[in-house]
Amino acid sequence: MLINNFSLGIIGAILTAIALKGVAPVVEVLNRVMESGVGFFVDHKLLPLASVFIEPAKVLFLNNAVNHGILSPMGIQQVEEVGKSIFFLLEANPGPGLGILLAYCMAGKGSAKSSAPGAIIIHFFGGIHEIYFPYILMNPLLLLAVIAGGASGIFVFQILGVGLISPASPGSILAILAMTPRGGYFGTLAGVTVAAAVSFLVALPLLRFTGKDGDLEESKDKVKKMKQESKGNQMAEMNISSGSSVKKIVFACDAGMGSSAMGATVLKKKLAAAGFGDISVVHSPVSSIPQDAQIVVTHKELKERAAHSSPDAQLVLITNFMAAPEYDQLVESLKENR
Repeated sequence: MLINNFSLGIIGAILTAIALKGVAPVVEVLNRVMESGVGFFVDHKLLPLASVFIEPAKVLFLNNAVNHGILSPMGIQQVEEVGKSIFFLLEANPGPGLGILLAYCMAGKGSAKSSAPGAIIIHFFGGIHEIYFPYILMNPLLLLAVIAGGASGIFVFQILGVGLISPASPGSILAILAMTPRGGYFGTLAGVTVAAAVSFLVALPLLRFTGKDGDLEESKDKVKKMKQESKGNQMAEMNISSGSSVKKIVFACDAGMGSSAMGATVLKKKLAAAGFGDISVVHSPVSSIPQDAQIVVTHKELKERAAHSSPDAQLVLITNFMAAPEYDQLVESLKENR
């Protein structure tokens, strides 16, 4: 474990150096490009079209760079001149994202639809815009919806002379209203509402008629499968002939005392609740696993050592001894083969 920690530290330092020299310049170039794009629209009084740059950049998780690196400095300068600034609303407006999530509530499928209402609360009231980015990434055509919504909201803000006195961070409706000067609440709410409505109206037919919404569930299944495989989940390979034939499960970690003991306690409770109270669940060092172990649960990084110590046992590889989804999968597998 000590060697692993030192190795992770060294690898982290190397990756940091690579990012500093290789990634940081690229990000700086992108920031300058976006700043030039926004500046062009400002100089030519075409501010609503800035959404063409802002909304895709947000979805690519450059939202903080856009807001705090480009728009906030411009907004602070404008506040010094007129006491408020529309620049603070360009990226922080939750309306476009709200429209996307509302469209998923109406026309989404599977988990994308069921998770959208909760995402609305997190996005609109919590200000965590990142929550709706994956919904767009699974259907990139929805970029058209957020661009249209963002542009419409900015247009309304301009007409009604709306601006904030300071950056709204996080970009929740509550933070935005808190930064709205007295007398500007109607205009602010109008811009957010219009942005949400336009985004919703554009996104709804895209979800219903482009056929992309049917890929959302499939995409999530693929992501879930890849995630499980990356965690070393071997449950699909389990071949338990009979759940009643399993008498001993061993949790193995480096020392056999800390994490494995806690994991064994968690699994004991789950097995007892499922009617498998007669199965012995013990913990041991990975180097000395009992030879009568039928199933060995261990961290994925200890796979080779566990296989060498107990070659005849079925390995279940996890990454979190306290809250691994593999525990429930193991119990279900035992039930199916009872």
